[in-house]
Amino acid sequence: MLPKLILLITFGIIACNAYSDKEVSYRPLEWTGGLFQWPCEATKAIYKKSGRYIGKNVIATRGQIYKDEAILALPRYKPGVPVTLAKVSLNQQGCESVLTPFPCWSAQDENSQDGLISVVDLFIDAQEILWILDVGVANSLEQPIRHSKPKVVAYDMKTGKMLKTLDLSGLVVQASRLQYIAVEYCGEGKPYVYVSDAATRSILVFDIVLNKGYRVALPKAILTGTSRRDVLYMALVQKGCGNNFLIFTYLSSTRVFSLRTDYLRAGSAAGKVTDLGPKPHKLVIVGTDLGSAIFFRYEGRPEIYRWDVNTTFSTENFVVVYKSQSCMLATSAFADIKRQRIRVLESNFPDFIQNTVGCGAVQQVNIIGQ
Repeated sequence: MLPKLILLITFGIIACNAYSDKEVSYRPLEWTGGLFQWPCEATKAIYKKSGRYIGKNVIATRGQIYKDEAILALPRYKPGVPVTLAKVSLNQQGCESVLTPFPCWSAQDENSQDGLISVVDLFIDAQEILWILDVGVANSLEQPIRHSKPKVVAYDMKTGKMLKTLDLSGLVVQASRLQYIAVEYCGEGKPYVYVSDAATRSILVFDIVLNKGYRVALPKAILTGTSRRDVLYMALVQKGCGNNFLIFTYLSSTRVFSLRTDYLRAGSAAGKVTDLGPKPHKLVIVGTDLGSAIFFRYEGRPEIYRWDVNTTFSTENFVVVYKSQSCMLATSAFADIKRQRIRVLESNFPDFIQNTVGCGAVQQVNIIGQ
């Protein structure tokens, strides 16, 4: 395990230098629908004939960077998604990027209890471990099919080997909707996994070393201004005081909240949640810089804002750092440590939801602050 000081230095590099004015030669990664590197044409033909591959039904929604690759979550919202976790080279050749299954094709079988069913979020920690949140339900936007229990799977990015699977079934109820994941190391390098559950208004906490988890209920106040438990956004940040915090908000609520993670690990949020203030509009948290900055956009708007959590949550502290082109919206922002940059994953996601994408959703990985 890396000492805490090294982790802080690593995170600080991104926080301090992500918006420098250095010249960077960069062309966005772009692809339409699901363009995959197939084992062979015969395999592709079999997948298409059986309905297991429908290119226009594939869309990437969350991402992380590992060295020269973007690791992407491709939720199985609709039928015909052959791969739910993939990677794409940042050093692409040609006009459109090609996706490769991660860790391999055999891990993507949605009919296998051990396979990856539908990855909705992912997080690469400072130990180069990829943690993925698999909700276990395919075709969630049409006719949902539960193929397996919800789980978190950890992969060693250096080897591609699976390290651990966390069964979340004992922490959820039938109505649970797991949406976001974050991982932190505490004390003597002890890892904890946090998962947001929008339906139960709670955060799932999993102690990796002790192999046990528990659910921490959040106060009803976080639903201020709404009764809808729609999307429970969650982001792990570090404030200047040295403590780690979770920043969270429901899409339809009117306020933003925070909770120190040591309180969360203690198993209770009662009296510990801080109201950070009102939101100017409904906002979508898309990511962090691994330090104290959160990136967000307002619902339906193309501008991405940066907010440093060491400042008050108010419009004078929100800085526009990126604007998506027409018809595109960002769904994820994530640190590229090697290049000291922040990247953004964007697409015409609303068109995808409304089935108006033609050949497929246009997806891009771009850079913030060129």
